[in-house]
Amino acid sequence: MNFELTKEQAMIRDMVRDFAEKEIKPYAREVDETSTMRIESFKKMAELGLLGIPFPEEYGGSGGDTVSYAIAVEEIGRACGGTGLSYAAAVSLGAAPIYNFGTEEQKREWLVPLAKGETLGAFGLTEPNAGSDAGGTRTTAVVDGDDYVINGEKCWITNAGHARQIIVTAVTGKREDGKKIISSIIVPTNTPGVTINCNYDKMGVRGSNTCEIILQNVRVPKSNLLGDEKRGFSQFLNTLDGGRISIAALSVGIAQSAYEKALKYAKEREQFGAPIAKLQAIQFKLADMAMEIELARTLVHKAAWLKDQKKPFAKEAAMAKLFASEMGFRTCNQAIQIHGGSGYMKEYDVERHLRDIKLMEIGEGTSEIQRLVISRLIGC
Repeated sequence: MNFELTKEQAMIRDMVRDFAEKEIKPYAREVDETSTMRIESFKKMAELGLLGIPFPEEYGGSGGDTVSYAIAVEEIGRACGGTGLSYAAAVSLGAAPIYNFGTEEQKREWLVPLAKGETLGAFGLTEPNAGSDAGGTRTTAVVDGDDYVINGEKCWITNAGHARQIIVTAVTGKREDGKKIISSIIVPTNTPGVTINCNYDKMGVRGSNTCEIILQNVRVPKSNLLGDEKRGFSQFLNTLDGGRISIAALSVGIAQSAYEKALKYAKEREQFGAPIAKLQAIQFKLADMAMEIELARTLVHKAAWLKDQKKPFAKEAAMAKLFASEMGFRTCNQAIQIHGGSGYMKEYDVERHLRDIKLMEIGEGTSEIQRLVISRLIGC
């Protein structure tokens, strides 16, 4: 593995960083305070081809690789955690499953608009009683003629309020051993019986749209089945593996922003006649932050590289997500500590970074689930 970015990857990093500094960062505090997703930012991302980075040009994408996509997530997250989360979810959860498991017809119908950024995608997995235990899914999809009739409820679904369709996981039967058969089905959001409520009052990532979805006798054609009816469970596990790379990259971006603010403040803030950056206690904090961010970034790029090489990457993705999210929380917490009382004030932004980063330890599988995944993959 080459740890040096290719010319194309470096160009994407510089382009996205410049875009994010000008078009996303200036609105980060506003979207946090108003809990409003800024659609204008996503329209401009679409113009730059960012929503289609990892997809082939034939499907409206940019033909990039996973490393390039992870770099883009980091740079957008560095500017605004909430915007970064919606971007990551649109690509990794909303579009990637259709590319990975969809028929040619489904890709033309549903993936192309997503890759072009004409709409955003959403993935309806989590339920009130099925979070870490995805096997506890209660949403059902019953065959009736040429249709599925879907009933159930999904919660905490990113981008649902701005999505043309939602990929919904539902129980479609039982296996011989009595366990549930879980399938993935594409549900257009304008289908009768679909109710989307976006009223959550969240701690952080408030610039990201998060919704509850209620499905009451929702009828969609059987042709909307995504992939193998009996392999929906393994399909969404594969989807989560890819999503963990993006959450890890987002964690690095948020942490990088907090670290940069702490470093700048430490050089400017004077105590005892000198900048606090001259105090060893502060120097050690900043050194640890810089080291851990670089370690996390390397883990992210390794997992993304393995995915691009079509090699097993589930273990590395879980490691990257676990380490980066917990590193991010430590970094943001220390950034507030370095700022002292100022860090507790909204005007310095580091308190927002701490609120944003906390979700990274929960979403796409909690830290506890990541440790379970890793322990199984190392043979425990």
